Amino acid sequence: MSNLALVTGATSGIGKAFAERLASDGYDLVIVGRRRERLDAFVAAHAEVKVRAVAADLSTDEGIDAVAEICATEPLTLLVNNAGVAHYMPLAELSAGQARELVNVKVLAPTMLSRAAVSGMQERGRGAIVNVAGMIAFSGPAPQSQMPRRAVYAGTLAHLVAMSQTLSAELEGTGVRVQVVCPGVVATEFHKRQGIDLSAVPRMSAEDLVAAALRGLELGEVVCAPGVEDAGVLDAVFQADLTAFAAQTPALATRYH
Repeated sequence: MSNLALVTGATSGIGKAFAERLASDGYDLVIVGRRRERLDAFVAAHAEVKVRAVAADLSTDEGIDAVAEICATEPLTLLVNNAGVAHYMPLAELSAGQARELVNVKVLAPTMLSRAAVSGMQERGRGAIVNVAGMIAFSGPAPQSQMPRRAVYAGTLAHLVAMSQTLSAELEGTGVRVQVVCPGVVATEFHKRQGIDLSAVPRMSAEDLVAAALRGLELGEVVCAPGVEDAGVLDAVFQADLTAFAAQTPALATRYH
């Protein structure tokens, strides 16, 4: 049985690394991106597998709907929700258009594409959804002195973590797996397009990140943090989440009296 993967944001960085690795593993591909010339170049360089190029802008309803239709009708083995935009700035400095673009690409698109793909995967009893987030999802408690604020960006990544964990639980026993990948700083064009120079900062390669994500799927990890050596750190975070969730009662806490 052939494997078919759809990768968004496939024209550069992490998405291109996913597409390259999956092609080398023998997957047929649907690659999605905004830049037609880069999509066409990838197709021309990978004659050994079937590659369908789809030029779509996932910040628009039209782009999301077009790709969701493919997710709903093609027998996907793997969906990689990778597309992103690097709007790193405080909320007060974020334009309305930038805020809408960020939420559409990192929240609405993964939601609608996953929703479109998951029914077919369940019917076939196999498949995986990989959402690309980042360790910034865990940075919410950091003080201003520690990290420049990027409230909407951090919030979209935290959404992907919570959605992936919950969806994984929903799909338990169906043969469909869900993973959210949380890299730190990765060596791609992503920050450069925002005008941020990270050349002096140690960075993980996109290829290593992809290797970790695919190995993490094999290991059954729902949250894959490629740069975190001690996985127990993540377990402690999630156990604390559940402790807080279970600690609630209908009574008003005494500190509010």
